[in-house]
Amino acid sequence: MSPIFTSNYPNFQVGDPTLLSTPERIGASASYTGKGITIAFIDSGFYPHPDIEGRILVHADASTNRVIEQTSGFDISDLSWHGQMTSVIACGNGHCSNGKYRGIASDASLVLVKVSTPKGQIKEADILRGLRWVIDTHQRFNVRVVNVSVGGDFVYNQPDHLLHKAIRKLTKAGVTVVVAAGNRQVNHLLPPASAAEAITVGGMDDCNSVDRSKWMLYHHNYGTVYDGTRKPELVAPANWIASPIMPNSTVAREAYWLGQLLRKPSEADIETLIQEGYADLSFHKDDLKKGKDLYHVLESRIHAHKIVDTQHQHVDGTSVAAPIVSSVVAQMLEANPRLTPREIRAILTRTARQLEGAPVEQQGAGVLNAAAAVQAALDTKHTK
Repeated sequence: MSPIFTSNYPNFQVGDPTLLSTPERIGASASYTGKGITIAFIDSGFYPHPDIEGRILVHADASTNRVIEQTSGFDISDLSWHGQMTSVIACGNGHCSNGKYRGIASDASLVLVKVSTPKGQIKEADILRGLRWVIDTHQRFNVRVVNVSVGGDFVYNQPDHLLHKAIRKLTKAGVTVVVAAGNRQVNHLLPPASAAEAITVGGMDDCNSVDRSKWMLYHHNYGTVYDGTRKPELVAPANWIASPIMPNSTVAREAYWLGQLLRKPSEADIETLIQEGYADLSFHKDDLKKGKDLYHVLESRIHAHKIVDTQHQHVDGTSVAAPIVSSVVAQMLEANPRLTPREIRAILTRTARQLEGAPVEQQGAGVLNAAAAVQAALDTKHTK
């Protein structure tokens, strides 16, 4: 009997990629795709993934004292996967999944701002440099949304923090700033998530299901900031989210073979895959004689890498919840370009739905309601 390999996300079915797409999870409108809207991503690094190819306006390296603008030739490092994850989850067109894992803002333009150092550190000074660069260039690239999925160094709950001031300045300029709350489930936030003007996003775990009775909160940070605003403002899906594996990486080489094992191959096909892919899987020829033990190792590797298919893995964190909100904001602005950051915040919180049984101080207004937010944006357009 042929062995059956499984991934470790809820509702997995052999041979059937049942991992929900982001639009399916939140019932996003298919009528708006962020067309004409530019989102700037402040993150650790980026990869020009095929799902966002042709829509990257500029890559800005803000990890040194002088911000370097590039339109090609990105410096790829181990930290590039995080920015690839956030940007593609928000804006990917589904090219590498035959449209299955398309982002909600699949026609938006992107500005990518790298803020990690060559040693892999993310410091407040670099985040600030990236935000200040966006302040200086947002009109040139028509940036309407900034997504920040990185956090600062220390708790500082006063309005004079430089990151707070930068977000205040962007907001006054008409740019909506969306920030990940953090993942430690503590009753405080780090800048820039503690900026009063930011839309701070917590997470929820939908258990890969549209059945709301299964939904629960994710382990995100929360708290009250200096002006009395309670954070997060709302929560969005933060678990079991499909994300592209970074091309040419070690994980990508392994996933090419491991993903095929999830398609319910015959035992003969499995043996062929192992014989052909043992080097990419970091096996020695002698390992191929281990029989069933080898199958257990392979399945453990599928689980460790969170493999969905040959090109995707599932990821979690408020780092992915924030770009989901940013992509809906892009839809709202496409529907009604005259919306201000204050109006966007009001619509998102007014249309969000409370998560039953979850503490209000941890979920804010509740779960993102994408379709209702876009409809409210349209309604506002007609009343102005």
